[in-house]
Amino acid sequence: MTNPTDRPLGVAMIGYAFMGRAHSQAWRSVAAAFDVPAVERRVIVGRDEQAVAQAAERLGWQEHATDWREVIAREDVDIVDICTPGFLHEEIAIAALAAGKHVLCEKPLANDTAGAERMAAAARVAGQRGQVAALGFTYRRVPALALAQQMCAQGKLGTIRQVRASYLQDWLVDEDAPMTWRLRQETAGSGALGDIASHAIDQVQHLTGQQVTTVRGRLATMVPERPGESGPEAVTVDDAAWATLELSGGALASVEVSRMATGAKNQLRLELYGTDGALRFDLENPNELWYLDATAPIAQQGFTRVLVTEPEHPYLEGWWPQGHVLGWENAFTNQARDLLLAIRDGDPTGFTPTFEDGLALQRVLDAVIASDAADGATVSL
Repeated sequence: MTNPTDRPLGVAMIGYAFMGRAHSQAWRSVAAAFDVPAVERRVIVGRDEQAVAQAAERLGWQEHATDWREVIAREDVDIVDICTPGFLHEEIAIAALAAGKHVLCEKPLANDTAGAERMAAAARVAGQRGQVAALGFTYRRVPALALAQQMCAQGKLGTIRQVRASYLQDWLVDEDAPMTWRLRQETAGSGALGDIASHAIDQVQHLTGQQVTTVRGRLATMVPERPGESGPEAVTVDDAAWATLELSGGALASVEVSRMATGAKNQLRLELYGTDGALRFDLENPNELWYLDATAPIAQQGFTRVLVTEPEHPYLEGWWPQGHVLGWENAFTNQARDLLLAIRDGDPTGFTPTFEDGLALQRVLDAVIASDAADGATVSL
């Protein structure tokens, strides 16, 4: 593996659709926002020659390619950014790590625990060579959620007793919405569970500092068939999921996710209740964190709105003056910053979540599936 000192770090991005656009924006803006090692958008990879060529021009990549195996072998590629559907993560990530590259992989890590275990094992070996294997749970880089994590770690909530997490979307409400790879088990692994419950559960564990120990879960496929290219096609993943989680520190968490929640666009809501305080967050208002200080006199207690745009707040040193709010895409730039700093510092564990964290989360997701298959029985991890 090379860490060049005489040229910018070269990035190869595998995939160019929704996540590819978001990651491209991050690589384009990270050096303008933060003091990080120089980086170049070297090559973007996709299977369709014409489509990836158009994406390279639109998104500002120097080159395009259709063979990711050839790309990860290039000496001018130092970082491989994986933005593909989940069933491709394992092969690409393991090959890129074996080729000596740093890797950023979109969540969830894999489609099942077995694949995640192989990826985590490859990352452990690569880490001994100084490579960073980073997992893209981008919401950890939303400044308000980063502040919430700091406050929890500082004991502002006291002992956390209860967490409510929900992530609701409505893009599948229309029963005639067409089939996509996200609705096929062989490509997506699971539906709302892997797609958005993974975010909610990651936040539960990250904010509380506790790990899931037992799971009770239920899954539902509300529209069992969708229009496919050759006629109706069976939906083989869940549209919605529910889980009750017991955590290692004694807290209990409820998780509800759905891609069928009419009127909810991208509504990740988190509520944490402790002995000394409480926090609330809603991703549809991403610059706001609501905090209640339960140690204040009862007559003065109430939720206070914190506008997370001050220079003292996480990541805000790279952005705008107070009150000039950030958007969804800024978290991806913050994520790229943290990856580049970990590479600069030669610290394979300097970026979290790691592939090990992704493996632990995948075990929780698979436990939800196992619990549903056992009619909601408790599954221990």
